[in-house]
Parts: sequence; C-alpha cells; structure tokens
Amino acid sequence: MSKGISNTSVGKKVLMALSGFFLMFFLLQHLLINMLSVISPDAFNEASHFMGTNPLIQYALQPVLIFGVVFHLVMGMRLEAKNRASRPIKYAMNKPSENASWMSRNMIITGIMVMLFLALHFYDFWIPEINTKFIQGDMSGMMPGIEGYRYFVELQHKFVNPVRVGLYILSFVFLALHLLHGFQSAFQSVGFNHKKYTPVLKKLGNIYAIVVPLGFVVVAIFHFINASH
Repeated sequence: MSKGISNTSVGKKVLMALSGFFLMFFLLQHLLINMLSVISPDAFNEASHFMGTNPLIQYALQPVLIFGVVFHLVMGMRLEAKNRASRPIKYAMNKPSENASWMSRNMIITGIMVMLFLALHFYDFWIPEINTKFIQGDMSGMMPGIEGYRYFVELQHKFVNPVRVGLYILSFVFLALHLLHGFQSAFQSVGFNHKKYTPVLKKLGNIYAIVVPLGFVVVAIFHFINASH
C-alpha cells in the first residue's frame, strides 16, 4: 500500500474516531435528559423545552449532530468493507473468532442495526417535532405552565405498544455491542495506546457500553409499565 493511500486511510479513521467521541458525548447527554422523565416529568419537560427551543442547539448543533451520525456510520461501514476486502482469504478461514472479538468482526452489522434504530427514532420523535414546530408553526404545546405541554406525554405515548418497546430494547442491545468495540477503537484510532492507561480505558469503555444502553432500556420499560396502568 502506498504512503498516500495509507495516510488517507489513517485520516479517515481519525475523523471517524472524533465523530465517535462526539456521538458518545451526545448519547450520555441524551440519556441524562431521558432519565429525568423517570424522576420528574416537570424536570424532563423543562429540559426538553430548552433543547427544543434554544436557537444554538436547533440551528447549529442539531445539523452538526445529524451530519456526525451519518458520517460516522457510513464511513465506519466503508472502512470495514475495505478492511474485509483487503484481508487474505486465509485469514477468513483461519478461525477468525480467535483473532478478533465478535463485536470487532461485525461492526457493519451492529452499525446497520443502529442506523435502522435511528430511522425509527427520527420517525417517532424528530420528524413529528420538526413538522409541528417549523411546518405547522404550532408552539402551543411547548410553553411551560400551559395546558398541552406535550414533551412527557408524547414520550410516554410512544412506549404504549409492546412491539415498539421490544424494537427499542433490541436496538439498544445492538448499540451496546457496537460500543463495546467502538469505545476503545476510537482511542486507538487517535493514537492513544498506553500500557498503563489502555486497560483502564477498556474497562471504562465496557462500563459505558453497558450502562448507557441499559439506561435507555430502563426508560423504555418504565414508560411502558406506567402507560399500561
């Protein structure tokens, strides 16, 4: 492989890692806001109102987030497909499970499942919100203290259907599998590889990859149980 091609590949991995850091930070922030719906509907409504009406978030950070999601997943699948194509046939036949974990060998599968989940999530929440606020121009359900303040009610309504709840839970399982490899892979891609600190980062990555998706599962199950009563 030529030096130019190699550098390009490394550069793409670094960009993908940086987008991964950004998305992991967003996931944590998104979880914290969603956990408020379990603790206090009023606090969840206030936080959602701020996120949904703040011009900086809506017109600057939101487009960056959407671009980051698409870039990360598409670039990740392209790099993985390229890596698979460049591996010798012998490697594939030589017990790949002994050479790499299931997560690292199936990042394309988990990435596609996460992308499908995002499509469902956009259909359930983002598209209706954009339609209500910016197309219909209806802000009546977004002002604190008035009847119809809709954030908590809409969130709970989405988890009435057990099939949808099951799809969300399955999606979070795939997200956990994706993160179990992606967290430490992101640090390796930016050149962080230390004999003392890498094992600590691996443990932190495992904790993050389990706790964050599990938190979303708790939110979904909590609202399903409460909406059913």
